[in-house]
Amino acid sequence: MNPLVVEGVVKQYGEKTAVNNISFEVSAGEIYGLLGANGAGKTTTMRMVLGLIYPDQGKILYNGKPFTNENLRLLGYLPEERGLYPKIKVSEQLIYLAQLRGMSRKEADDNLKYWLDRFEVPEYYNKRVEELSKGNQQKIQFVAAVIHKPQIVILDEAFSGLDPVNVELLKSTVKELRDSGTSILFSTHRMEHVEELCRNITILDRSNTVLKGNIREIKKQFPRERVVLSTEKEVSGLEAIAGVNNVVRNESGYEIMISNENVAGNILRHALGQSEISKFEIKEPTLNEIFIKTVGERNE
Repeated sequence: MNPLVVEGVVKQYGEKTAVNNISFEVSAGEIYGLLGANGAGKTTTMRMVLGLIYPDQGKILYNGKPFTNENLRLLGYLPEERGLYPKIKVSEQLIYLAQLRGMSRKEADDNLKYWLDRFEVPEYYNKRVEELSKGNQQKIQFVAAVIHKPQIVILDEAFSGLDPVNVELLKSTVKELRDSGTSILFSTHRMEHVEELCRNITILDRSNTVLKGNIREIKKQFPRERVVLSTEKEVSGLEAIAGVNNVVRNESGYEIMISNENVAGNILRHALGQSEISKFEIKEPTLNEIFIKTVGERNE
């Protein structure tokens, strides 16, 4: 039994359907990607998972049971819009939030100190939130989401506002939560983060599911339309090969857009006739390309 099951969920506001028959499951120790453009239904879905609003149809189950206030202890939430009080000390705020989720004051204090040490900022314990940079406020907001050791964590744009070093720090932390058995529902516009962290995804567009499943299996449904070519010498005439749609020269060689994979062999033979080749690869589509193709085609 998976910790989080969303089954046939529908949410309407008057005549507008915000979420239309969405289903997915998040297993223990999984980061599940929930993707979509603005207005696709992601936020409404996350709010229903959190018990903030209720579905009009369908059901959401937590370890096989419907939502009750007891589920609040199971859930952790990092919202896209940050919600900490700027003039209150970090320790006072986070210990209080953990106690609301059922922790003793001592356990909450111990967990807070653990997380501050984990993020190498123990000196923030007695600082007011407004004294911290935006990036460090984001770290504290993350700690607020996980301090009570939730079983299910919802992360909405978890890495926004962070520099590359802190993005890597937070990503490694999210992976640690996954490896400890936490179920994570992960929403972001950064597709490269989804490819790195998630195994399964749902893509929403205008309240509907347009793509769902294992990322590797999804990629197999889309043609490989890009060739990366690196050569010792310049190669001329690539644009003239039948089936080549575009050629871009860059510092490492050539990126060639093709109409189908059969064209790749002709490109390789053509290049070998003019130069030694250090790299030749038919690239699978990125998740970003799949997202644009799927959602973009539906929006035409």
